[in-house]
Amino acid sequence: MKKTLLVITLALASLATYAQTDAGFGIKGGLNYGGNGDYYDSAKDAYNNPDKNVGYHIGIYAKTAGNLYIRPELMYTSLKSGYAEDFKMQKLDLPVLVGAKVFGPINVFAGPAFQYILDTDYDGFTIGDVKNDFTVGLNVGVGVNLGKLGVDVRYERGFSNNEVDIINADLTSVRKDKIDTRPDQLILSVSLSL
Repeated sequence: MKKTLLVITLALASLATYAQTDAGFGIKGGLNYGGNGDYYDSAKDAYNNPDKNVGYHIGIYAKTAGNLYIRPELMYTSLKSGYAEDFKMQKLDLPVLVGAKVFGPINVFAGPAFQYILDTDYDGFTIGDVKNDFTVGLNVGVGVNLGKLGVDVRYERGFSNNEVDIINADLTSVRKDKIDTRPDQLILSVSLSL
């Protein structure tokens, strides 16, 4: 029992020495999964059509030193949301996260995420103006840092709905719908400290 406890303690101590503790900056990128409504239904749709609600992000970050840190990020994000047709959006995201190291290389973080919409497109339909190009949301997540490499998973939710009008006008019908341009997201990121 003592040997097992000693091995576990040494393993945790060695992981802690690899944890990223220094201030700095780096690059990051990864996948975004946008949920339209119920995540269970969205996940089932994604299983049948894997690229339906999947997008990507790439960007830079800075981080202060210490067990309690601040980490602002600037990312270009491209999203696809599968409604009846594909809704595509390109945006700039600026999360400002406050994080804490909780155990060895594991950290938790949360903070506001500012969004500026660059462009929107909805296949086969005319899109009205997005009501707000600039919105605010919340990021909450957990990460692991091993040396210069980091991996994190986060949940993002907008504080308010941001809608765009969709108008389908042909010779037989006129349809007006609304799409939320600030869906819930699960975000997987890989970062590299420079």
